[in-house]
Amino acid sequence: MKKYRGYLIDLDGTIYQGKKRFPAAQRFIQRLQANHIPFLFVTNNTTKEPADVVANLADNHDIYVQEQNVYTAGMATAAYLAQDANRQHREKTALVIGENGLKSVISQAGFDLFQADPAYVVAALDYDVTYEKLAQATLAIQQGAQFIGTNADALIPTERGMLPGAGSIIDLLRYATHVEPVLIGKPNDLIIKNAIELLHLPADQVVMVGDNYQTDIKAGMKAGIDTLLVYTGVSTPTEVKQEPVAPTHEIESLDDWEV
Repeated sequence: MKKYRGYLIDLDGTIYQGKKRFPAAQRFIQRLQANHIPFLFVTNNTTKEPADVVANLADNHDIYVQEQNVYTAGMATAAYLAQDANRQHREKTALVIGENGLKSVISQAGFDLFQADPAYVVAALDYDVTYEKLAQATLAIQQGAQFIGTNADALIPTERGMLPGAGSIIDLLRYATHVEPVLIGKPNDLIIKNAIELLHLPADQVVMVGDNYQTDIKAGMKAGIDTLLVYTGVSTPTEVKQEPVAPTHEIESLDDWEV
């Protein structure tokens, strides 16, 4: 097995499934920490801020990390919005379909989330999504707002099973408006390239670890880094065998991987 100097690691389906613990994942993180190998949890989950992710890992999974170990699609989206608004000379206003974790990081980036005619519409996973929210977003996009999707996950793994993800909401707006969104999170490589820069390591020394071929693995491939697919979440061996390009590594459990 190749030895990597840095790891980018998915959360949902890789480290846990909802509140379900993955003991092998806990042992994997402990091995990284014992060997002083830097890592970032790179997650498409936009519902939480880094502090919430850290607290969830500690309280529910006995995994103890720092906020600096977390990089979310929400953080990447806020960074993209700020850069795009400056580059395009657009107002820093946004209508956000999403949870408070996403709204908070976008607000911290200097955006007004309450203006009637927003320059941006950001769509993400929203546990309280309503027809009215979708109607407002549809109208704003039709009127010229830039359409941003945080990530394309059609499903998210939970203790209840596979539930609709952000991609399902984004696709509804795409279908309604006939406008293609700018996608920020995995499988887009933007979030991965940002994360690699945060590790301060060469790309060929970093590996992307995840359970979902369509998001985690494709994002790593697009960013030009090695990939490690663990079969604990979304993707199955049968599905992956049908893909034209295989992950760099495939394992059944994170216990099978030596750091």
